[in-house]
Amino acid sequence: MGLVQWLKGQFLCHLVICYGFFVSGLLINLLQICTLPLWPINKQLARRINCKLGYSLTSQSVALLEWWSGTEVTLYTDPENYQLYGKENAIVVLNHNFEIDFLCGWTFCERFGVLGASKCLAKKELSYLPVIGWMWYFLEMVFIKRKWEEDKSNFVQSLQNLRDYPENFWFLLHCEGTRFTEEKHRVSMEVAEKKSLPKLKHHLLPRTKGFWVAVQNLRGTVAAVYCCTLNFRNNETPTLWGVLNGEKYHPDLYVRRIPLESIPEDEAECSAWLHKLYQEKDKFQEDYSQTGCFPGPKVTPPRRPWALINWLGWTCLLLYPLCLLLVQLVNSGSILTIMATVAFCAAVSFGVRWMIGQTEIKRSSSYGVPLNNK
Repeated sequence: MGLVQWLKGQFLCHLVICYGFFVSGLLINLLQICTLPLWPINKQLARRINCKLGYSLTSQSVALLEWWSGTEVTLYTDPENYQLYGKENAIVVLNHNFEIDFLCGWTFCERFGVLGASKCLAKKELSYLPVIGWMWYFLEMVFIKRKWEEDKSNFVQSLQNLRDYPENFWFLLHCEGTRFTEEKHRVSMEVAEKKSLPKLKHHLLPRTKGFWVAVQNLRGTVAAVYCCTLNFRNNETPTLWGVLNGEKYHPDLYVRRIPLESIPEDEAECSAWLHKLYQEKDKFQEDYSQTGCFPGPKVTPPRRPWALINWLGWTCLLLYPLCLLLVQLVNSGSILTIMATVAFCAAVSFGVRWMIGQTEIKRSSSYGVPLNNK
């Protein structure tokens, strides 16, 4: 193990990274709040400003994956479709099998310049949390309670709001509704048997209603669905802790572009179409497990420097006052102040470990057990 790799695994480095993320996040939240008076005057300008502010925070996570851990996502896709990525609105359908699949999805967005305007479904409770939750609120994320009767009107309205969005956006969607586990897969396949649907080996049954509503409300705004199938070489089991420790992973992402007009408008037909799509995705995953690659040509999109520049900029800006504070702390000689600082660092460490722990597969939500496909 080299010195640099050893340093990446040290708690002090982790503390600096997390300090920069949270403090910059709070400052970004403050700037977003300052845009509130602008919304009734110039809504589109306020949206563009919030896209840039959102990018400034979200890209720090991407920089952690791309530059700190050195992870490179290899893309398998049609060269003609490749030319369209980042130049059109799209619904991105992702599988949900890995702890860092959301990071790989964000990296895909970043490589094509749509990270700041990317959208996703998020639990309503997150909108009340500082940093990520507040940032997503200003970025007009689609928040749901996972109760369709209560979510339907808000879901539809949130999608309708995107019809005049001033930036190209990708709407990231995990149609399975929750992360894959063996227990959820067992229950899901019991449902598949009851509904006479083909069983899947590597996925849960997709939840079709949300996908159909998204497609219907974004017709005329979104040009295509990007069907993304993610896996990792050499049976790697990536974790967020691994990324934070600087471990390099080797993800492969197979992307198919499907024009939105080819997707049926009827709900039942759209549901059957989505089930067929997941059967195809399952076959691609099975073939990958046998061959170690997806079909078609592959390319590694070049890394853009902006995520790294933004990350280093925030780190330098925020480390300076922190260093001044530490110098004053040492010079003061106050035992009480020193103990309070140590307690604060311990609390930050505990908070960071708790949040990262929530990304572990074993901690994934129980949503889907028992599974109701609607």
